[in-house]
Amino acid sequence: MSLTLNDLRRFAVARSLFPPTTLARALDTLGFVQADPIRAPARAQDLTLRHRVKGYRAGDLERRYATLDVEEDFFVNYGFLTRRVHDLMHPRTGKAPWSVSQGKGVAAVLDFVRARGAAHPRQVDDHFAHGRVTNFWGGSSNATTHLLMLMHYRGLLRVVRREGGIRVYAAHEAVRPPVDRGDRLARLDALVDVVVRKYAPLPGPSLSALVARLRYAVPQWRRELKPALQRAKQRLAHARVDGVEWYWPAHEKPQSARWCPDAGVRLLTPFDPLVWDRRRFEIFWGWAYRFEAYTPAPKRQLGYYALPLLWHDRVIGWANLAVVGNALRSEFGYCSGHAPRDPAYRVALAAELDRMRRFLGLAD
Repeated sequence: MSLTLNDLRRFAVARSLFPPTTLARALDTLGFVQADPIRAPARAQDLTLRHRVKGYRAGDLERRYATLDVEEDFFVNYGFLTRRVHDLMHPRTGKAPWSVSQGKGVAAVLDFVRARGAAHPRQVDDHFAHGRVTNFWGGSSNATTHLLMLMHYRGLLRVVRREGGIRVYAAHEAVRPPVDRGDRLARLDALVDVVVRKYAPLPGPSLSALVARLRYAVPQWRRELKPALQRAKQRLAHARVDGVEWYWPAHEKPQSARWCPDAGVRLLTPFDPLVWDRRRFEIFWGWAYRFEAYTPAPKRQLGYYALPLLWHDRVIGWANLAVVGNALRSEFGYCSGHAPRDPAYRVALAAELDRMRRFLGLAD
C-alpha cells in the first residue's frame, strides 16, 4: 500500500501522544521539552507534559527537578533535557573565546559559586556589583546575570533549582575530556536522532531547519551540521507523499496498526511537538496556526495564547483559557466556523476541560 498524508498524520499524532507514563520515562522518550515562562493557563513545559505523564500537575517538573536526571540548557530551543542528551553537547564553546576581563570575571564567579555550593544571581551581584550590559534583545540587563547565563551555556554552571522563576546556579564539576573526530560524528548523529525521534515524521525542509538549529546546541561543531544532515537522510526511513519528502526513524512503520490516535480532545501548547513545526501543521491540518502572545492585541486573530484543539487526529480549532478566581474560563474558535455537532465531541471536550482543571489544581 502506498503511504498517504492521512497515514502520516495519524502516525504523527499517535507516536507523539504516547500512553501516559512516569515523568522520568516521558522525559527520556521526548529527550527534550521546550520551556516558556508564559502561564496561560500554565507554562509550556507543563502543558506539554500533562498529556504524557500520569497524574501530572502544573509545576511538577520544577518541583521534582532536583530528583530527576535532567538539566536546563539550550538545544534547538531552551528547555529541559535528559542528562544523556545534555552530555552529548558538552564541552561546549561560545562563539568567541573569553576576553581577558571576562576570563578573570568567570574565574572569580566560579570560585564564589563553588564556595557557596549554590548561588542566586542576586547573591553574586551583591558580592561583585558588576553593573549593567546591553543584552541580546537591545535592552539593559544585569551584567552578573548575563555572565552567569554565558557560563551556564558553556557548561561551567548548571541550574540546580529555581526560586520565584529565577535560576539558582551551582558549579558544574563534571570532567569532560576532549572529543575526538569519531566521537564527535557519533554525538552529532545522536543529537539529530533526538530531534527526529521527537518531531517525526518531518518534511524534508523541516528536518533541514531543525538540524541547522543544532548550531545553538553545539556551536563548536556548526560546520559539521550539513554532513550530519546528509548522513541522517541516508539512514532514516523516508517516502515522497504529495510531492513532499518525509523522514522518520528507520525502525518505525507509519502504516502499522499500533499508530491509532484515540478519540479524545486535547488542548495543546503552541510549543507541543505536534504544533511546533508550523510547516507540517499546515500540511496536516490545512490552516495556519500563529502564536500571537507578542502580537499587538488589535491584530490578533486567534488570541493571546491560543491552544490548538485536537480531536482524534485533526486540529479543528483553538481555545483561550484563563483562571478567574478559582474557575477555568474558556473560549473556543473553530476552523469551520462552528463546533462539531457530534455529541461525542461535546463529551470529549468536557472530559478534557475536567483534566485541565485537575492539572491546574482547580478541581481540589
